[in-house]
Amino acid sequence: MEKTIYLAGGCFWGMQAFFKQLAGVNKTEVGYANGNCINPSYELVCSDTSGFAETLCVVYENKTISLEKLLAWFFSVIDPCSINHQGEDSGSQYRSGVYFIDKEDEDIIRNYISSISTQYDKPIMTEVLPLENFYPAEEYHQDYLIKNPSGYCHINMKLLNQD
Repeated sequence: MEKTIYLAGGCFWGMQAFFKQLAGVNKTEVGYANGNCINPSYELVCSDTSGFAETLCVVYENKTISLEKLLAWFFSVIDPCSINHQGEDSGSQYRSGVYFIDKEDEDIIRNYISSISTQYDKPIMTEVLPLENFYPAEEYHQDYLIKNPSGYCHINMKLLNQD
């Protein structure tokens, strides 16, 4: 069965490049989630006034890759203890979050975070919230690192070779 989860982990360029390579991920789209206006622009999101997080929509086949496995990959490429900061990016749009549309996913997400919390010296600050809204980012952001291979990415893509 196909399912969808929304992952905010800093700059969405690297998130998309990383997750679209995973077996069982059928579709990815970068955009803006859980903000306070309609159809925001990148410039508005970067102004730190819209409440949006740069977010990756992940559509996946849950018989091939579980939500727990997606979360394991997600937490391997972010700093979940950081507030509004990933890699060299700072601002509320770079906060980490897991936004769900299926209520039954909330328990899976919270249980997973609880199970890994002892691996960190600080509290996990990753938001877990229902998805309120999601607007696709401008076309030039979609598959940005494929179009611009030398673009910045805070994610170590070599991690994919370890599965």
